[in-house]
Amino acid sequence: MKKIAIISLLSLMCVQAAAAVRLPAILCDGMVIQRNEPIRIWGWADSHERFGVCWKEACYPVAADEDGRWEITLPACQAGGPYTMTVGDIKLNDILIGDVFLCSGQSNMELPVRRVLDMFADEIAQYENTDIRHYIVPKVFDFNTEMEDTPASAWKPCTQENVMEFSALAYFFAKEIYRSTGVPVGLVNASWGGTPVEAWMSEDALQPFPKHINEKRIYEDREYCKLIKEFEGQAFHRWNTSLYNGDPGYSGEVKWFDPDFDDREWKSVDMFSKDWGNDGLNPTGGSHWLRKSFKAGKDVAGKEAVLRLGCIVDADSVYVNGQFVGTTGYQYPPRIYRIPAGLLKEGENNVTVRVISNGGQPSFVQEKPYKIVCGKKVIKLEGKWKYHLGAPMPQAPSMMFFCYKPVCLYNAMISPLRNLRFQAVLWYQGESNVDRRNEYSDLLTGMMRDWRRTFEDQDLPFYIVELADFLHKKDDAGRAAWQEMREQQAKAAKADPHASLIKNRDLGEWNDIHPLNKKTLGQRVAKSALKDLN
Repeated sequence: MKKIAIISLLSLMCVQAAAAVRLPAILCDGMVIQRNEPIRIWGWADSHERFGVCWKEACYPVAADEDGRWEITLPACQAGGPYTMTVGDIKLNDILIGDVFLCSGQSNMELPVRRVLDMFADEIAQYENTDIRHYIVPKVFDFNTEMEDTPASAWKPCTQENVMEFSALAYFFAKEIYRSTGVPVGLVNASWGGTPVEAWMSEDALQPFPKHINEKRIYEDREYCKLIKEFEGQAFHRWNTSLYNGDPGYSGEVKWFDPDFDDREWKSVDMFSKDWGNDGLNPTGGSHWLRKSFKAGKDVAGKEAVLRLGCIVDADSVYVNGQFVGTTGYQYPPRIYRIPAGLLKEGENNVTVRVISNGGQPSFVQEKPYKIVCGKKVIKLEGKWKYHLGAPMPQAPSMMFFCYKPVCLYNAMISPLRNLRFQAVLWYQGESNVDRRNEYSDLLTGMMRDWRRTFEDQDLPFYIVELADFLHKKDDAGRAAWQEMREQQAKAAKADPHASLIKNRDLGEWNDIHPLNKKTLGQRVAKSALKDLN
């Protein structure tokens, strides 16, 4: 009877708990908790608030401290689920116990599944597994405080509805881990394209690097950062307004994307040559117009199709038969634009591309697909295009990426996760440190030490992904720099008994900093991780 009375009392506490009880964003429905490790549940409430945490047929009393903070450690569990948990009046559903991996770095870790469909579309379309779940830590930064929470996000199961936004590397890694273990897999994705390693390190960890500490101090004043962005916004507004007003392709009576526009006087150029986009000596920033006519037969006319325009430096707006079909604001994403049904016609058709250069040499990236695909019919677009300069412009205003600065991502995206337990860290980063590669081994060593302190796990494994091969074979200096960076990565991994370097150089593509083959890479990381799981 006494046991029943205690359970009843704790249940009543759960029901009557004040609405002020709050959990961190990552503790939510569908979460995956690391198996065989004590489970920390924490949050905030009213000062000295009392309530209960109910988990797996047991309830535990909790009391917030004077500042409203509270924490409880529950017993470790073996893999399983789904379970529910009640925290005060908050009910968490569909909880799994399994292996949880922190996936971090820059754009090659962030790169979503939708960006690798060219290579793996059929495989991705045929696979679902609700025991594999992905959580994207929202992109935020802070220079002043190690934050206690992040903005809201959600745990997403691996279904066709969700999979396109999974990290592609983490997706293929998780599939292989699950295939071998049958244990639920949680992927916590804290990554941000273009970010250097020092952005992911705490201020304490950067003490041996005073230059980075001093750079961080520049941005501690939030009003100063706000002024930078306000000025930047004005500068871009003025640059873009001048670009638009000075572009005869837009401002003239006849628009240059009009299919009936007479481009016979335009220069004929090879799309991959440097016969356009410069004054014969220096690159020309601003807008550049390219037009190409092509013929379509009855088998294509009126049907929906896909326009593939590889990758373009820097930005583009694209028109088919005078109708806008898509735009991309920077060079790296593949240009894949839908041509709606009814737009293509039998006979002569036109595609017009307005390329925007921020100041460097505009170009179409070679050895990428440039074609229109309609079912099994392919219309090739390589070769000669008609070209005309639109609005020549000075260098575009520079953009401040605060996320590239020291400490700020550790404070806002790593520190809030500190009460979680992880099986390991997947780390794919380094492209943004190539120019300062001589310090990278020491920085990466410091970061691994820093995160192990944060997560209170001195043996936390790190799987460090080697930089993939990149740059043209004739770029001897650039390729040498990337090789030296790989050696820095290898040095850090070799000196750390709980770090492994994952081979990746051979999976690179010279013309794409984001190589597609994340499947082979994911399998390689999984092979290394399985040694630590077994």
